[in-house]
This record gives sequence, structure tokens and C-alpha cells, in this order.
Amino acid sequence: MVTNRTSNGSAWAGWVIFAAVMLLIIGTFNIIEGVVALIDDKQVLVTPDRLIAVDLTGWGWTLIVFGSVMVAAGIGLLSAQTWARVTGIIIVSLHAVSQVAWLAAYPIWSLMMLALDVVVLYTLTARWQAARRDIAYSSASESRLD
Repeated sequence: MVTNRTSNGSAWAGWVIFAAVMLLIIGTFNIIEGVVALIDDKQVLVTPDRLIAVDLTGWGWTLIVFGSVMVAAGIGLLSAQTWARVTGIIIVSLHAVSQVAWLAAYPIWSLMMLALDVVVLYTLTARWQAARRDIAYSSASESRLD
């Protein structure tokens, strides 16, 4: 049977893989930052005039939990799971809101993270079915070769 596959679908599958890798990287960074906040709070920059006052222990645990959820969503996206897409949309939206809160303390980093969050959100919300079909087709093709 001959299937008609367009390169447009493959491009969306590539974007979903990009989003998955970004979730893995950002989640890992959040976990590392959370562990640093828990272990050695002297390494976390706190300036009272430019930062929202938060308990570093609570913030550290929050980063670890959100980072773990991001890593799990990234792994799920690599296998084109719908639950990972929904989880990714929710967690990246919350991440974008938190970056707005940190804008005064870390303006360049926050703006870069906001831009990345927008790209990941667009990737996860546009043409999911085509990307999922392509990723599943790619996985099935690879398993037949093994």
C-alpha cells in the first residue's frame, strides 16, 4: 500500500520533538536550580529591591516538582502521547506566567524563557494530529527495520 506523506507533516513532527527536548532541558534546569535552592541557599541570588520575597525552601521544592513534570511531559511527547501534550500545555503556560513574575529580577533570562515558552505552546497546540501521526508512523517504520 502506498501512502501519500507530505513534508509538512514531517516538519510538525520535528517541531514536536523540538518541544519535547526543550521540556526535557528546561525541566532539568529547574530540577538543578531547585536542588541548589534546597542545599545551599547562599548560591541563589536574592535582592530585596528587585525580587518577590519567597521562601527558598518552598521555591526549591516547587522547582523540583515542576521540573519533574516537565521532564515527564517531554518523555511522553517523544512517544506522541496526548496526555503529555495536555500536560505540556498546562505546565508551559504556568512557566510563562512565573517568568513574568521574575521579569524584574532577571529580565533577559525571563524574556528568553517567555519566547521559548511561546514557541513550545504554539508547537503543542497547532496541528497535533498530523505530528502525532508522523511520529507514530516513524516509530512503526523503525520497529519494522529492527
